[in-house]
Amino acid sequence: MKLEDRIINQFHNSMDVSANTIEQYTPLIAHASEILLHCLVSEKKILCVGNGGSASLAQHFCALLLSRFRTERPGLPAICLSTDGSTITAVIEDINFSDIYSKQISALGQPGDVLLLTTTHGKSSSLVQAIQAAHDREMMVIVLNGGDGGDVTALLRPDEVEICVPSHDNSLIHNTQLLVLHCLCDLIDFQLFGAQ
Repeated sequence: MKLEDRIINQFHNSMDVSANTIEQYTPLIAHASEILLHCLVSEKKILCVGNGGSASLAQHFCALLLSRFRTERPGLPAICLSTDGSTITAVIEDINFSDIYSKQISALGQPGDVLLLTTTHGKSSSLVQAIQAAHDREMMVIVLNGGDGGDVTALLRPDEVEICVPSHDNSLIHNTQLLVLHCLCDLIDFQLFGAQ
């Protein structure tokens, strides 16, 4: 296979996964934006978590909310819990990896806050415990997931949102999740500020 063919296949596969996701999850993406909007207009905050590449997506989403997406606007309260290396390594050393997010959520989370969790498979114990801690703090949970959803799917309440990208390829899942996060930013800006 030529290099150009591999490039074309990557783009086509990404477009197929994105198209399948949008066909299945458009109403849930809109609903997730409404949950986030309610959180923000209630003067609450969004806490974001993810491991590995998913942590990078969570950090990117927070940066867009705190700074700007397309147009200038006031910063919106969002905290990425995977970016504080000192806190994470302290929890890993003193307690264990499973508690890296739940410990922070228990300390920072408040009723009415939203936990936005990104994962490609939903199987990490740190993410399972993050959801449990969010529920203990009376927070809503939105999950961007992939594959079969893993362990986190069963933890979600009926009023919470899971957008599960229909793929088992991590890179394709991340591509589509990035687009979903950009859609959420756009919908938040549109609903709050009328941004075009």
